Amino acid sequence: MIPVSGFEGQSVAILGLGRSGLSAARALEAGGATPVCWDDNASARERAEAEGFEVRDLARAGAFEGIAWLVVSPGIPHLYPTPNKVVAAAWEAGVPVDNDIGLFFRSFGSGEWDMYDQPPRVVAVTGSNGKSTTSALIHHVLSEAGKSVQLAGNIGRGVLDIDPPKDGGVVVLELSSYQTDLARALTPDIAVFTNLSPDHLDRHAGMGGYFAAKRRLFAEGGPDRAIIGVDEDEGRYMVNQLTHGAADDRVIRISAAGKLSGPGWNVFARKGFLSEYRKGRQAGSIDLRQIAGLPGAHNHQNACAAYAACRALGLAPRMIEDAFHTFAGLPHRSQRVGEKDGVSFVNDSKATNVDAALKALMAFDNIRWICGGLEKEGGLDALRPALDRVAKAYVIGREAAQFALQLDGCAGEVCTTMAEAVARASAEAEAGDTVLLAPAAASFDQYDSFEKRGDDFIAEVRKVLG
Repeated sequence: MIPVSGFEGQSVAILGLGRSGLSAARALEAGGATPVCWDDNASARERAEAEGFEVRDLARAGAFEGIAWLVVSPGIPHLYPTPNKVVAAAWEAGVPVDNDIGLFFRSFGSGEWDMYDQPPRVVAVTGSNGKSTTSALIHHVLSEAGKSVQLAGNIGRGVLDIDPPKDGGVVVLELSSYQTDLARALTPDIAVFTNLSPDHLDRHAGMGGYFAAKRRLFAEGGPDRAIIGVDEDEGRYMVNQLTHGAADDRVIRISAAGKLSGPGWNVFARKGFLSEYRKGRQAGSIDLRQIAGLPGAHNHQNACAAYAACRALGLAPRMIEDAFHTFAGLPHRSQRVGEKDGVSFVNDSKATNVDAALKALMAFDNIRWICGGLEKEGGLDALRPALDRVAKAYVIGREAAQFALQLDGCAGEVCTTMAEAVARASAEAEAGDTVLLAPAAASFDQYDSFEKRGDDFIAEVRKVLG
């Protein structure tokens, strides 16, 4: 646990008692503060009371009397589409609003560090797609290299649940826009931006607000090294904002769209090969085509980001390459479930938006595509470049018929349920086909999470595999 500093003897309110909320309460108490907790869910309040925390309705009049700080869980809107009533009450009471990420960064340092040969470092990864795989890949490479490393944030453990880092230790954080948007302290040593595509637009009032939330990690975080995906205009803009000239190698540009040139530090993937160039000279290369845990161009972008982060931490190219070959990938992200009679089954339930689904589709040929769910803003037109790879779409979800109508030019069948979709796709698949779950939609019309949706796909596929 990382005890939260700066609130000794003070009361700190916590709104939302999920994983991050209860973790924050424990860490605040460990640092000498008195947590005051609230959640609209009665069972969540009961869990907090069972741990001995005070529970108080923070929406009632006068609830913020004597409160020094408010910590808000990431799922609770603090501004758009409308501020939560408790957040608005904190504003009126003049109480600063923060989240567990802000508490982590203000409390991460320790007096013990004076005795360390190498102070611990934080690598923070954000972006629309690929941040989980990139974070996990960095963690895996560092672990294989014998480093003391912990994975936390939007993946793995809560940020305040990790152990105090050891001499030379590294903490790898995956950070969503919900987390970077509100944190009052953001001070990573290395910050990674993978890419940007429309997502969570209601929480950020459009693309501008969404990008601004991601950009805070760099503009306000002031990392020593920034690793920026430049395959979108937003990444190119951010590179220009952060550099002091073309040769400034404090910024590492990464791309999976083509070769990068110039005197700076560049890492790119082209035709399945990762290349590193620094000061105009090649410094490393990896053949990514035979790395089973990183299929497709989207994973090659993740590989570039992870490679750049590990190089910035001082690892040699060969050490990184060896670790890439032992990376098994993450569940629900281009996860190969099995094969039967020449037909492969791949679970990419994490492809909850159109951009992620497009990248998943571009990684395979002859696809039996299971898609559909709670559609996000923007429609499905961006998927058209990949539809020639799709032999047939099998659409699930409560609005499956409406979803299917948007797949103009693509053979489709409304299946509604996962069981029917897997059964139909596997029955019609031929040797060389891939049955791919890449929904291009959220899961909440039928499942509690994309993980539950992926688990259902796996369960149905295992029936087929026998």
